[in-house]
Amino acid sequence: MQCRLAGTGAETPPSEPEEGAVYALGAAPTGAWAGQAGMLAQNVAGGWIFIAPQPGWRAWDLETGELRVHDGDDWRPALQDLAGLGIGTRSDAVNRLAVAAGASLFSHAGAGHQIKVNKAAPGDTAALLFQSDWTGHAEIGLAGETALSVKVSADGSAWHTALRIDPDTRQVTLAPAPGAADAG
Repeated sequence: MQCRLAGTGAETPPSEPEEGAVYALGAAPTGAWAGQAGMLAQNVAGGWIFIAPQPGWRAWDLETGELRVHDGDDWRPALQDLAGLGIGTRSDAVNRLAVAAGASLFSHAGAGHQIKVNKAAPGDTAALLFQSDWTGHAEIGLAGETALSVKVSADGSAWHTALRIDPDTRQVTLAPAPGAADAG
């Protein structure tokens, strides 16, 4: 079924409906739609037929310009509050947004643009992790504190802070070169 909805949550029939127009009815429809809550109402030959939507049915909402899906109770936006999204690959429970591409572009909408990475608690991590063959080798961000750090790892398990910037003092700390402490 390919459906275009002239409206969702509709309560009052239009005075001059377009032939074939389909409306997703709301909780308390009136007039010719009275008693048909939650149904689809389609204008056919000047009258209305009512169809019970089924879970999983999809329809394009002409009013909002978005794809909707029926969840068994109501028409929900199909591309909102997704459990996961894979673009060119599959998402999983950890990587709920997964993209496999030669590049990814995040562009402005008329002014500046920010990518925001938020952590739940001060001891958590909010960072960009750079990997090779699925092993982490560099991380830039807030790793277990609120100071900005650049960390590196040769093997993906032992990490070393190469640069740290304290947000309170603005002090920049560079790690000594390997073996520098032994030069004595």
